[in-house]
Amino acid sequence: MIAIVLVGGEGTRLRPLTLDEPKPVLPIGGVAFLSLLLDRLAAAGVTRVIFSCGYLPDRLRAGIGTPPAGVEVEVVIEDEPLGTAGAIRFAAAGRVDGPFLALNGDVLSDADLGALVRAHTAAGATASIGLTPVDDPTRFGVVVCDQDGNVERFVEKPPNADGLGPAPWWVNAGFYVLDPSVLDLVPPDQMVSIEREVFPLLVGKGLIACQAEGYWRDIGTLQSYLAANADAIGGRLQTRLGGSPTTLIVDPTATVAAAAQLIAPVLIGAGAEIAAGAVIGPDVVIGAGSRIGARSIVRSAVLLDGVEVAADATIERSVLGRGATVGERSSLLDSALGTGEIVGSDQALTDERRPS
Repeated sequence: MIAIVLVGGEGTRLRPLTLDEPKPVLPIGGVAFLSLLLDRLAAAGVTRVIFSCGYLPDRLRAGIGTPPAGVEVEVVIEDEPLGTAGAIRFAAAGRVDGPFLALNGDVLSDADLGALVRAHTAAGATASIGLTPVDDPTRFGVVVCDQDGNVERFVEKPPNADGLGPAPWWVNAGFYVLDPSVLDLVPPDQMVSIEREVFPLLVGKGLIACQAEGYWRDIGTLQSYLAANADAIGGRLQTRLGGSPTTLIVDPTATVAAAAQLIAPVLIGAGAEIAAGAVIGPDVVIGAGSRIGARSIVRSAVLLDGVEVAADATIERSVLGRGATVGERSSLLDSALGTGEIVGSDQALTDERRPS
């Protein structure tokens, strides 16, 4: 089984974090997102993963890490954006000769991808779409199916739920199984959307959908990225981290002063240092080599590797990029710092710095 993972976007909603780091390799609970995705793909029986990349390919390759045993990884580079269908066709060319998985590379989930493959095979489908439930259909494209799972129509961001049946409503989760014949519907070297231009052509022609239970979250905004980290260490999805609401994961090489307070769930990476009087948590991930000064408060935050937070600072609902520095008595609320960015002493940074 081959899987094609779309990782071509620039992650503009997560800037400045993504100015020099592709969104798919940003860490979730201290582990690169793509490494967690490779775990899922390996569990589904995938033996070859092709990443279709158009942004910072060298950083993407470096951030993937070591694939699971038995999984081969290849990165192909799009010279220009091709849309979801165009990128799938580009990555699949000369590489697939049977049904294959295709996934968006910015969705954190623990849904059983193997179940989607089995449903596709059992139905003899042309294409299969994984679905996830939502309570508000107006923000998504709703997929309407008959009782046998055959897709009947797509309703893009409806103004209300009229005619869609009772909650929950089921939307495209961003993972598919495709027969190679689907690629014939995609013109070469053109920007084509599989969701809006290809799937509607397949209605009534072997397009099915499967309801996937489990966790699902797009990690494309600061708020959702923070929530994904909190959910990973808090055990709200299944990953190698094995988190729980009471998780206090402290690397053996980290130093936590006796007078510091840790409020679960918290994860502290290798070589990190937490000074006396600091309050860390809940929902905090502190990267390797980061240092938190005396009496500082860090809540609902992600600090990547090598971050320096001086004494008496406050960090809440914020993400600090690798090597960022926050001075004494400064505060960050709903903010993001890029790699190596410096906030001096006695400064206050709020959500006005966040990208829209």
